[in-house]
Amino acid sequence: MKSSAVSDKRHRFAQQIISNALWLYFRFPLSLRLVEQMLLERGIIVSYETIRRWGRKFGPLYANNFVASDRRARMSGTWMRS
Repeated sequence: MKSSAVSDKRHRFAQQIISNALWLYFRFPLSLRLVEQMLLERGIIVSYETIRRWGRKFGPLYANNFVASDRRARMSGTWMRS
């Protein structure tokens, strides 16, 4: 995602924290409270209501990016074997 697409200006938390919280929420079937607890385990104190607000504000930008990156990965045709 472009760094200019989402700005952490006027937000308490950095763009990386917002991005991580929304990635957890949109990528996996997790509740807002579970995402809150996962961030708390990493030492980041944020309420589930704040994560919900981020989802409403930045959600479409992140969700479109996640879907596009998954689609590119499936369509690339290059497979790595270990």
